[in-house]
Amino acid sequence: MILGRTLARPLWPLLLAALALPAHADEAAEIRARLSGWATAFNARDAAAACDLFAPELRYTVPGVTEGTRETMCGNLAKAFLRTDLTLRYADPEILGIEASGDLAAVRLRWTLSSSLHGLPPETTVEEGLDVFRRQPDGDWRIVRFLAFSPASDAP
Repeated sequence: MILGRTLARPLWPLLLAALALPAHADEAAEIRARLSGWATAFNARDAAAACDLFAPELRYTVPGVTEGTRETMCGNLAKAFLRTDLTLRYADPEILGIEASGDLAAVRLRWTLSSSLHGLPPETTVEEGLDVFRRQPDGDWRIVRFLAFSPASDAP
């Protein structure tokens, strides 16, 4: 029996690691669903549903904004959605990578936005970013930090 215990002991870390793999896949799927849901809410001009992706403590940096908050983000979305002369549509994001550990996850992604002002030709904008998610007390993943930027056109 001692030999059996000795052989079995090194297998426990492998077994625990194998059991942990589906949880990571589940976390990634949950985060992907949250991001896709955000695009759906945005395209429906539903500010409340779009803002649900952001944690109360959200801080972000985008071109022209060094430290935005949830309040500024949600206020800007609400104003944009009221404009009848502006058409905005996000495609589901292209997920470039998700790294999750415990209740935190980092997501590298690329968004494509189509926009048009009535009377002008439509424009497409591509934006890359890094989002940091935290699982909230209600169990949902929400963004606590993000950085968005336009990809360099001269990148190697």
